[in-house]
Amino acid sequence: MSDLSEYRLNLPAPADFIDTAARPGNVAAIISRIEDAVEEETAAIRTDIHFDIKASNARKSRYLYELTRATKGLVEGEFPAELKVGVERLRDKLVANERAILAHLSAVSEVASLLRDAIQRSEADGTYSANEFGWAR
Repeated sequence: MSDLSEYRLNLPAPADFIDTAARPGNVAAIISRIEDAVEEETAAIRTDIHFDIKASNARKSRYLYELTRATKGLVEGEFPAELKVGVERLRDKLVANERAILAHLSAVSEVASLLRDAIQRSEADGTYSANEFGWAR
């Protein structure tokens, strides 16, 4: 059997081996990365028509997974004040991000509705309309 230790060097440490004293700093770093990703996404949704929202969602999912792992076993009362402030700041940024996403979805819906109406008007040339058969009186 071959030695796999060289491949295990890059794997994340199992939860049993994570130093709980280092967690608050790790959590703060993860929260900061999530904030950056959310701010970048919010700005890009508002300005960049070529923004890759799928890649952004994948990155946010990865960060959420990291945050979940880093906070596993921590009790809310044990969070330092700086983490509470970081979470509140992140919550505010997520609210702004949600507004931008909803505005984007609303605009997409409006454009789709306009296109649907235009297609229906172009297809309705009167050939088979109710007026042709005397039904619309």
